[in-house]
This record gives sequence, C-alpha cells and structure tokens, in this order.
Amino acid sequence: MGYLTLRSCVDDLRRVGELVEFSESVDPYLELAAVQRRLYESGAPAVLFTNVRNCRFPMLSNLFGTECRMNYIFRDGIESVRRVIELSADPVSLFSERFNLRSTFSLSLSSLLSFYYSRPKRVSACCASVLSCRTELSELPQLVSWSGDGGAYITLPMVYTEDPNRVGFSSSNLGMYRVQISGNDYLSNVEAGLHYQIHRGIAVHHAAAIERGESLRVNIFIGGAPAMMLAAVMPLPEGTSELFFAGILGRRRVPMCGDFGIYAEADFCICGKLGSKMKREGAFGDHLGYYSLEHEFPVLEVESVWCRRDAIFPFTVVGRPPQEDTQFGRFIHNLVRGVVPRKIRGVSAIHAVDEAGVHPLLLAVGRESYVPFDRKKRAAELHTLAHAILGYGQLSLAKYLFIASRDDDPALDVYDIPKFLIHILRRVDWRRDVHFVTRTNADTLDYSGYFDGELSRGSKMFVAASGEPVRELSDSIDVVIPCRNPRVVMSGILCVEEIFDLKNLCTSDFPEGFPLIVIVDDSAEASSSLRNFLWTTFTKSDPASDVYGVGEFSYNKHWGCNGALIIDAKRKVHHAPELVESPEIKTRADNIVQKINNR
Repeated sequence: MGYLTLRSCVDDLRRVGELVEFSESVDPYLELAAVQRRLYESGAPAVLFTNVRNCRFPMLSNLFGTECRMNYIFRDGIESVRRVIELSADPVSLFSERFNLRSTFSLSLSSLLSFYYSRPKRVSACCASVLSCRTELSELPQLVSWSGDGGAYITLPMVYTEDPNRVGFSSSNLGMYRVQISGNDYLSNVEAGLHYQIHRGIAVHHAAAIERGESLRVNIFIGGAPAMMLAAVMPLPEGTSELFFAGILGRRRVPMCGDFGIYAEADFCICGKLGSKMKREGAFGDHLGYYSLEHEFPVLEVESVWCRRDAIFPFTVVGRPPQEDTQFGRFIHNLVRGVVPRKIRGVSAIHAVDEAGVHPLLLAVGRESYVPFDRKKRAAELHTLAHAILGYGQLSLAKYLFIASRDDDPALDVYDIPKFLIHILRRVDWRRDVHFVTRTNADTLDYSGYFDGELSRGSKMFVAASGEPVRELSDSIDVVIPCRNPRVVMSGILCVEEIFDLKNLCTSDFPEGFPLIVIVDDSAEASSSLRNFLWTTFTKSDPASDVYGVGEFSYNKHWGCNGALIIDAKRKVHHAPELVESPEIKTRADNIVQKINNR
C-alpha cells in the first residue's frame, strides 16, 4: 500500500536510510537551492531541514533525487500503472500474449483493483487534515533559487482546476505550474502569479471560464502523497484526470473534500480564483539553464491558505539539466515507453534529450516501408512519422528532431547519443533531408526564437535520414579550414568560434568528413563534453534563423545545402541570461553539504 501522507513517506525513508534530518539554520534565499543542486548531483539521500530561517515549517529536499529512491517510493503501484497504460494504449494486447484463464483472471483482478483505486473518494471537511490550520502566503517558505529571480515561488505545486462546463473530478486537471507568491507588483498575501503554458489542461479550463464570464476556481496543493506530485507532471491524454492516475500509483483512493475539490491529505492548500487580470510574473531561473523573463501572466486572487498541523514543505530546484526533475522524466519514460509506438504506428523509440533541455532535441527511430523497391532508400515514411511526432502531446514543443530508419540498423539505440548522431551524419543528405516549420508554437521558456516580442513562438526542424551511408566521418582536422579555433566534438562534428566569409563558402572549404559545424562562443568549452555540446547547440539556436549551409539553396521553397550544415549557437542579444551561482553561495552551500554528508 502506498503512502497516505508526505509525513508517512518521510518516516519510512528515514527508517531505511534514505533520508536524514538537518537541524542547523539554513536560508531559503539562494542557499537551500544551491544545497539541493549539490545533493542531487552527488546522489545524496533526501534531507529534511528542520530549522529554516524566518519560517516555522520544515522543508524537504531531494525527495525524488535518485532512481533507486523513486522506485522505492512507488514500489507498490509501478506495475499496476504500467499495465493500465499498456492496456489503455492497446487493449488487444490482453489477448495477444499467453492468453489463458489464469492470466485473464489475474489481469481482470488487477484491473478491478486499479479501477477501485482510481476513483477519488469524498470525505467531510472535518476529516481533512489540510484544513486544520490557517496560514498566509508570507508564512510559507520564501524559497528563492537564483539571484535574478523576481521573488519566491512554489517549485512543487499541484494546481487543481475543473472544467466550468462540466464540473467534477472526472473533468479535473492537476498540473505543476509556477506559482509566484512574493515579489514584483503582487499584493502581499492576496495575490499570486500563475504561469502556465499554452498546451496545458488549465488553459482549456481558464478559457472556458472566461467565455462564461466567470472566474476559474483554483486550489493549489503542496505536499501530500508523493503519487500526487508525480501525477501533476504526468503527460496524460487530454480529458484524463490526474487524480485517477495518482490513485492507481499510490494504491489509495485520493481523498477530496468540499464542493470544489480540496485534497484532504495535502500539507498546504491555497484557495483562490483566476480571472482575466494580468500582472508581470518572473523573472525566474528555469529548466533550460536560463532565466525566463518577466511577462504578463494571470493573477490568482487568494482567498485562503490552509495547512495541516505537522505540515512539511517539499521543494526542488530547476536549472541547467540534469536536475531533480530529470528523475521525473526518466521515471515517466519507464512507465510509458511503449505508449508512443502504439499511438504513432511506425515509431519504435523516442528520446527527449535531457542534456539539451528536453524540448529542444528529440531523437527517434521509425520504419521506412513506403517504397521498398527504391534502391536509394531515401526517407519517405519517416517524413510522415516526423510530422506525427511533432503533433503529439508535449512532443509538439520539440525544436530539433532527428529521425532514423530502423531498417538501416535494427540495433540503433536513441539513448546511445554518440552512436545515433554518427548514424545520422553518415547518411544525411543536406540537399533533401532537412525540413523546417516556421513561426509556430514553441516552449514558453525558450527564447532562442524570441525576436519580436512573441512569447511561445519559434521554429522547428526535422532531419530524416535513411539508406546506405554516403560518407565516412572524420575524427581529426588535417587541413586548413576558414574558421577560428576549430575543435572536434566527436566524429563528424566541429565546434568553431567564427567562420570567415560565411556567405561565400564553397564545398571544398570544409572536409566532407565533418557534415555538421556549430558556431559557439567558446569552442573549447562546448567541445569539452557531449553534455556541453548538446546544451550549447540546441538551447542557443533557433532552426529558422540560425541554421545555414555551405552552398545553400532554395528550390520550390525547399531549403538545402551542398556542403556542411552550420548551426549558429552563439549567444544573441535577445537570449535570456544564463544561470550562475555567486562565489559566496557556492562556499556556503558546499559547507552545508559537507555537514550533511558527515552525519
């Protein structure tokens, strides 16, 4: 049976040595965030900070910091969730493997239990622990993660809304959106900023409320069962309530009370309404490794703030990956890895590359069966699959997509990034295999295509490579090339700091063995590791504006090039600032982590 409360999870993790307490004074302003980054990087236990400066609530850090700990926390519900996901994606699979009376009975019993746990249960207000005490936004931990942040915000909120046209749990959405509780022009204790992206379920509910001339009721939960936190970031199909998923994963029905659902076992609950009022929200350090800047976002009018008597405030930190949210992505991938191939027939694997910020880069493998008689084996079905991927759920936020044919190498692994890139670069023909989508939707937090003030706008590029290799890749530079400070990243890829006379290059200016060249600010730094190369290249470039080519041309509105593809990943004036720790914070955080490790 899963955990009913966050406190029960903390007690269990302490018992098995996966959590330690730290009683010395810690500062929620910059210090705790820097400590969390180090705890995650070192694979440390979860830490309960019981002496937070200017705050009466203990704060919980690094709860989901390792794969081992996540598997332990959700050990009772993982298999049930995985089976439910598989059956929902492909019900016929029930009959396709080992079909016999015993297996059918076992699956039926498991399905009945999952159905039972998926249904939230109503409890009375007097049984809701979260309604035990009143508090205010200013009494919550004022966590500030980066020096350029516009104020304090909640990093693990569960934002609950219902469709105004069809109220009830079945039409609810539980999402993890940024909630700013201090700073900027927000009125203390009565206003909060709510930053959500355009493709989220809350946007549908908010639009419906505005159309009805009403405010949207919003409850924000903090803490509670870990299954609720994971449910809030789970990419579920449109119209599927995250409460159902949380019940199955946690092996407990989610207790909700009130006419408009309040999660009874949350540690904190902020109740309010979202209307049409807007205010400047941000800036905040975010998961791409940069600041998301100030923009107008809806204002939550706060009506009440509640907490349980033994409340614990869980938190995390976002920044240049990998961070703790990386573990969310890995865990979710392990649960749903079979879904996309069933939903997009022909796709066998997809990898959203965490080192590149997740949304900026996708790697995929698909089949190529449209023209089996074509000896050239140029990409055909891969084009169809690429468009399907870029139109599927959160994958639609992808900026660069590289897709290869499974028939060329059945053992090709999207998680072996160097091998995958080598496979693509040996086969790609830049004259025909690169395709753009311009002025389209993009990640709200990505400023690489942010030119004329349009938030959430940018471009996409997909490369579909199929067939026999057309070149061998080089590992070293043995000729003079027209650029400054060239560095080999890996076979076939160069980083340079400047290309001389970029517009007048010819195919002989660069060796055929380097089909991909990236212009960066510091070629030594960008080429020092694959992680640095991926982050620099794909977070600092926009395909439509930053991709060039040697001998480039346009024919019937198709762009291509005869020589190397060039990506300009230098810093631009419209880019958001990078996240940087101050030397003072580094020293303080290092000292605290050393004390924690010595316990």
